[in-house]
Amino acid sequence: MTASPNFWPSKRSKASAAPLIHFRLLRLSGFKSFVDSTEMAIEPGLTGIVGPNGCGKSNLVEGLRWVMGESSARQMRGDEMDDVIFGGTASRPSRNLAEVSLLLDNGDRRAPSQFNDSDEVEVVRRIDRGRGSLYRVNGKEVRARDVQILFADAATGARSTAIVSQGRVSALISAKPADRRSLLEEAAGIGGLHSRRHEAELRLAAAETNLSRLEDLLAVLDGQLQGLRKQSRQTGKYRSLSEQIRRIEARQLAAAWQDAVTTLEAAHDSIAEIERQVEQLTGRAAEAAVRQNETAASLPSLRDGEAQAAGELQRLRLAREQLEGDEARLTDARRDMAQRLEQITADAAREAAHAEDALAALERLRAEADGLTAGGEAEAAQLADRQACVERQLRGTNAAEAELSLVMEEVAAFEAERGAARRALAEAEGRRDRLQAR
Repeated sequence: MTASPNFWPSKRSKASAAPLIHFRLLRLSGFKSFVDSTEMAIEPGLTGIVGPNGCGKSNLVEGLRWVMGESSARQMRGDEMDDVIFGGTASRPSRNLAEVSLLLDNGDRRAPSQFNDSDEVEVVRRIDRGRGSLYRVNGKEVRARDVQILFADAATGARSTAIVSQGRVSALISAKPADRRSLLEEAAGIGGLHSRRHEAELRLAAAETNLSRLEDLLAVLDGQLQGLRKQSRQTGKYRSLSEQIRRIEARQLAAAWQDAVTTLEAAHDSIAEIERQVEQLTGRAAEAAVRQNETAASLPSLRDGEAQAAGELQRLRLAREQLEGDEARLTDARRDMAQRLEQITADAAREAAHAEDALAALERLRAEADGLTAGGEAEAAQLADRQACVERQLRGTNAAEAELSLVMEEVAAFEAERGAARRALAEAEGRRDRLQAR
């Protein structure tokens, strides 16, 4: 492909309305097939690019149109604007951004005033996948409209007839008068004026729309004004009534305040009395605390005493059980002794009867002995016999008396034992009563 010298406006006379801006450098990075940063210098005269089909000649023209503000994805031979980003190949991954910059010569300082600060004007368009495009002129972010007007003032642009593509010449020959008129206007250098006029018409239409909306708003606000006037009158009445209500409430509050002051004084008196009572109760509480401390101090000794008393009680219970056992044994012994006493009494009565009989026989024998002694020697033998008999009787009597003395001793011992048993029983009963009392 051979690039037409119409990439930039040809030199015109000084009477021409369009400023002369020369394209110096086109730089592409990530744009379609130009994945790496590629620069194309555009020198004065004729710059040609020659290559086979598919080498990217058309992509250069589309990059030039894209940086000059092309907004149609169809003109970029795609379905959406993100299609201008390098989509990747079998050996290289896709990219997420593309950037095209165009360097313009502004040595004559004929660029628009907002971009006329330096000898060169750099227009950069950058697109991020899924985020849209961003325009910068000399590093400052601008609108797409500003870039389009910049190139329209230079009698060129994305849709400019200065960019002649395949079939474009025949299309211009068979074009309608209206399309030819745009070609003549661009050649005359008034395309920027038409762009500004179109923008002014859009602003004027927007102003007219705003005026119509303003009239509607005025009508609405007029109705609101009537309502607000009515509300203002109601507000005046409300303020008057509110003032009266405030006066009445102030009087009520003053009366309530006076009552509150009286109540407060009474409350102060009550508080003073309560404080005195609290002081008294505090003193009592302190005394109680002291007593409590003393009681707590004596509590261990009392607990020890309680433990000792519990031990003593247990010992007394054991002693009581032992005494009850002793009492039972003493009762049994008393019953046995009573039986033995009855037997001994019976034996003593029987022995007493025997002793009486023996005494009677002894008296009788003594009487007989006296009679026999007085009767003479003749009866000495008889007396000796009788004396022997008496001796035998005396021996029997002595034996009976000895047996009787033994029996009496046994009875005395039994009586002593019974007295001791009775004393032990009385002592045990006394201990039992004391234990029961404890």
